[in-house]
Amino acid sequence: MPAKIVDVSGIGPIHIYKRRGSRSIRLSFDEKGNIRVNLPYWVPYQAGIKFAMERVDWINKHRPAGNELMKNGDKIGKAHHLVLLPDSSVKSTQVRLKETGVVVKYPSVLQFSDLAVQAAAERGAKKALWEEAERLLPQRLSELAQKHDFEYRSVSVKQLKSKWGSCNQSHEITLNYYLMQLPWRLIDYVLTHELTHTEYLNHGEDFWDRFEIALPGAKKIRKELKPFKTTVIAG
Repeated sequence: MPAKIVDVSGIGPIHIYKRRGSRSIRLSFDEKGNIRVNLPYWVPYQAGIKFAMERVDWINKHRPAGNELMKNGDKIGKAHHLVLLPDSSVKSTQVRLKETGVVVKYPSVLQFSDLAVQAAAERGAKKALWEEAERLLPQRLSELAQKHDFEYRSVSVKQLKSKWGSCNQSHEITLNYYLMQLPWRLIDYVLTHELTHTEYLNHGEDFWDRFEIALPGAKKIRKELKPFKTTVIAG
């Protein structure tokens, strides 16, 4: 099936597919959140691009969570904001992390939605999240451990693909730096969850009893985590 990926200003990359047997142009999102345009086999790719551009409002309204374009002013973690600066003096994208800003300079001939600009913004955001997590999460974990009488051996901060945190048999706790995008209420939930694993490695009744003592209403709070993903969240 013929296909092409095109970077469209104000939208980002769209995946265009030509299908034999199709009679109309269709716009949708695939399972990964990518913008997808299906074309009849005989329709030129440019028609698919035009079709998508005429539906920018629909695309931005229905983008899956976590798949939004990163924009100037977006909040990153607890203390940073994204600064996108077109600059005619630079030939390629540049990323610099300041005290409260993730600054991305890019050639002025590009749009903020360009793949290179978005990739640079994501790199900078990840670095900001990691630095914030390294500074804040171990401190908060220690406070919660003392408050609720838990003991652990060590704590480390990493990028985890599908977990917010983990605790092994040696009581070594690993925390995902994407936690910095969650409200503190949910961060405390994850940290207390891992601290409870220092006493109970499974999720049995004893685990939940101890967890509820440290954090009343833990099972209800758990449901609030479901909409969040372990990825950079624009906004």
